[in-house]
Amino acid sequence: MSQSHPHASDDDMTRQTLDIAEVPAIEVIVEVAVNLMSAAAVKCGLADEEGQPSMIDLDEARKLINALAGLITAAAPDISDSHARPLRDGLRSVQLAFREASPIPDEIGKGPGEKWTGPVT
Repeated sequence: MSQSHPHASDDDMTRQTLDIAEVPAIEVIVEVAVNLMSAAAVKCGLADEEGQPSMIDLDEARKLINALAGLITAAAPDISDSHARPLRDGLRSVQLAFREASPIPDEIGKGPGEKWTGPVT
């Protein structure tokens, strides 16, 4: 089953496939994790600037943090500790930011991602 972008030629799609084939799995995993983490941080309000409307959206943040926690937990055995440790630290930071931003915090162990990481305090 092939999906084609309305503006992409078959040659463009082939080049993209070949380009991604050259990228090591660990780089793809880390890039996806960083993107999830960045999006979660924004949705937790960590990118809010004084005088600007808040970007907090805790429902969206919860989804992103859950996905991030699942990815890091699943990938950790296959990526080196030098890659997993900073991802875990970043995950913990967004989990704590979520807890701080929540008007009614989740019970310890019931927050986003805690199903995979254990309680975050």
